[in-house]
Amino acid sequence: MRAVIAATLALAMATPAQAAKGPFFSLGNTDFVVLLGFLVFIGILVYFRVPSKVAEMLDRRAEGIRSELDEARAIREEAQSLLASYERKTREAREQADRIVQHAKEEARLSAEQSKADLEESITRRMKAAEDRIAQAEAAAVREVRERAAEVAVAAARDVIAKHMTDQRNDALVDDAIAQVEKHLH
Repeated sequence: MRAVIAATLALAMATPAQAAKGPFFSLGNTDFVVLLGFLVFIGILVYFRVPSKVAEMLDRRAEGIRSELDEARAIREEAQSLLASYERKTREAREQADRIVQHAKEEARLSAEQSKADLEESITRRMKAAEDRIAQAEAAAVREVRERAAEVAVAAARDVIAKHMTDQRNDALVDDAIAQVEKHLH
């Protein structure tokens, strides 16, 4: 350590500017005064534990971001679960439609002796009803998924933006996001 200090002093004294100003260890030497001021400033920062406080603030910020990411993952998993539920409902509606079609075929086979024209009309009517129910179930499932996803996205966006924006910027971004979501939904 002493060797480093001695080398630093030797280099500082060996400069041509120092030879013109006089001795280095003098309050008249501005470089020495600046060095003293810098060392006092560094000492104050260390004394008040500023580096550790900055590190603590950064750690809290990182933890906040981690919690927001965990929350976003949970919302995403919830949306995926909801989508899987609606897909299952759609599949069940299709199976029900298949059962209805199978039942219609069985009825058609049993009532074939009555009238072929009546049979074709009955099958056509039942197929149309099954297709309408499937279409309605699919449309309802898609609509519910979109509405839920939009609600979740708007809520998450509102929370994240509220934490990171000024009031004026926040108002402008929320209005823009809501307009975009409404445009995509309709």
